[in-house]
Formats: sequence, C-alpha cells, structure tokens
Amino acid sequence: MSSGSAIRGSRVGSSPMRPDERTEPAPRRQVKYFCAAGHDSLIWFAAEAAAPETWDCPRCGQPAGLDQERPPGRSRIEPYKSHLAYVKERRSEEDAAAILAEALAKVRQRRGRE
Repeated sequence: MSSGSAIRGSRVGSSPMRPDERTEPAPRRQVKYFCAAGHDSLIWFAAEAAAPETWDCPRCGQPAGLDQERPPGRSRIEPYKSHLAYVKERRSEEDAAAILAEALAKVRQRRGRE
C-alpha cells in the first residue's frame, strides 16, 4: 500500500541527484585571475559574459587581475570610524553646540520648564 506521497524521499527546493538526459548545462568558460599575494584563482563565467578586469581573490580578499605579470596592488584598508567621527567630519564644534542647545530647549519646553 502506498504512503500517499508521490514525491517520497525528496523535499521542496531539492535538485536532482544527476543531470537529466534531456537538459544540457549552459556553456561556460574559466578565467584565471592573479593577486599580488601570488594566488591564482579560476572563476567560471557564462561563455557570452564579459569577464571583469578585477575580481576579489577568494583566498586573501585582495583585488586580482587578468595579467599575471602585473597584478593589481593591495587595496588600502580604511580604519574603522565611529558614528561620532563621521559627524565630526561634517559639523564644527560651534555647530554641535548650537544643535545641542536647540535640542535641550525643546526638551525643557516639553517638560514645562523654560
């Protein structure tokens, strides 16, 4: 007697275990990229797609290029900036004092103090 499930042993979103005889994978090609750390990476692209000039190296994360003799240089890592550091780039100390005074005045007004 059947258990009532026509697709027993599979789940939603699963793919077939082997390629179907009626289908053929899309044509693709490998492109080799080289980074400054000496890594070379083979990246697959669709045959008709243009390969980008640079690609992030999967091993070290630095930029990699198509020319083995002249790979792109290391990217400059920006130091972490806090929210306050970004605000200080946009506002002067005088602007900050004026904004703070305005905000405090609004709070005092809401609380009933002048």
